[in-house]
Amino acid sequence: MLPYPAYTSREEKIEMISSIKARLLSKYGEDILAIGVYGSIGQEKDGPYSDIEMHVITEDGIDIKGHEFIYGDFKIEIDTIQKNEMFKKAQQVGDSWPIKAGSFIHILTVYDPHHLFEEIKQLPFQVSSSAIKETMREFMIWEPYETIGKIRNNYQSKNFNYLPLAALDLAWQTAKLIGLANRQYYSTRARTFEESMKLKSKPSGYNELAQAIMAGRLDDKQHVYQLCENLWTGLNSWYDELGINYKVRELPF
Repeated sequence: MLPYPAYTSREEKIEMISSIKARLLSKYGEDILAIGVYGSIGQEKDGPYSDIEMHVITEDGIDIKGHEFIYGDFKIEIDTIQKNEMFKKAQQVGDSWPIKAGSFIHILTVYDPHHLFEEIKQLPFQVSSSAIKETMREFMIWEPYETIGKIRNNYQSKNFNYLPLAALDLAWQTAKLIGLANRQYYSTRARTFEESMKLKSKPSGYNELAQAIMAGRLDDKQHVYQLCENLWTGLNSWYDELGINYKVRELPF
């Protein structure tokens, strides 16, 4: 086994974070308003191979280059963003909201004299129900509808080896929709299926497909295809229950 990514303790990561903070403040001074760590470290769930992900908020009008690199035993990502843009980003809702919202909510503060992160942590919860429904409407057209079409095409042409990959795509897309419908973000990508299965509002057929994927039971291509069709039926019934209509009766132009 290659020695990298390297094993590092939380204490070693915190020490590296402190060094990065000191270096940034020494170079940019008052141009930097806040520095915080998100991801698994921000949630205090980091493992020995977790990377370091940092928010660096600058004054409006101050542009500092971000970086993503490997240094010694550490994988480090420094996301730099101006204050107003950070606030806008934290309030945005898109199809990846259930995956990304946690990066604005769980932040380990390492420098924040103006208490910006306390404000930022509240913003993802302020998205409106109408914005969530519109996001779900658009995403249904962009992804699941297209995915089930590909599944049917490949099943009909007997390209069965594509079905496990397509099933994963459909399940992942549905997990994002479930997070949106429940206004619930996931703690990590690695636990998205597990956490989404426990949420109250979800389409029928989802748990069965997610369980098959997590267990690696994708050899029976006919069964996989049927699981996808079951979920597609469940998705449409669920949308009806939620009052989301993604079809139009007239051409939009």
